Amino acid sequence: MFWWFERAGSYLRCEVLPLTTGGYELRRVDPDGAEHVEHFHDVDHLSKRQDAVMDEIARDGWAGPYGAPR
Repeated sequence: MFWWFERAGSYLRCEVLPLTTGGYELRRVDPDGAEHVEHFHDVDHLSKRQDAVMDEIARDGWAGPYGAPR
């Protein structure tokens, strides 16, 4: 799943990826291309962190999410 956020013509992307080795990756890609990656072994921890990241992005003034439903 992925989500896009927009602010002043710039875009930020968040993704949740299942890993072939098990677990999940939460990835945030900033407008400058900087990537922030976190790994999770279970969906409960991933879900809580994902909600926190989405809230942080919204507090920072980004509009969205656009893309996959939350």
